[in-house]
Amino acid sequence: MATQRSRRLRKKLHIDEFQELGFSVAWNFPQGTSPEEIDATVDALINEVVEPNGLAFDGSGYLQWEGLICLQKIGKCTDEHRELVRQWLEARRMESVTVTELFDVWWD
Repeated sequence: MATQRSRRLRKKLHIDEFQELGFSVAWNFPQGTSPEEIDATVDALINEVVEPNGLAFDGSGYLQWEGLICLQKIGKCTDEHRELVRQWLEARRMESVTVTELFDVWWD
């Protein structure tokens, strides 16, 4: 039986029209990459892909990075967002680039 919930409760629970889809991303820098180059590459990822597409990135690492990408506002990332991130990382010769399928960032 379907449960009827108010708009306010659906928003609070991040369900239905308030569901947020995102994806995980992971990659490795080549061995011997300098800290300055790592910083510059991550800054470029944020400035060239994340910010212009209304995305947000929460991640960390040194030579091995992993993180979550979702929208800056309530909404759903698309397969095009996933592909943009993957292509950008591969074009910069990052190793072991992994981009997951879309998932619910609050419930999965």
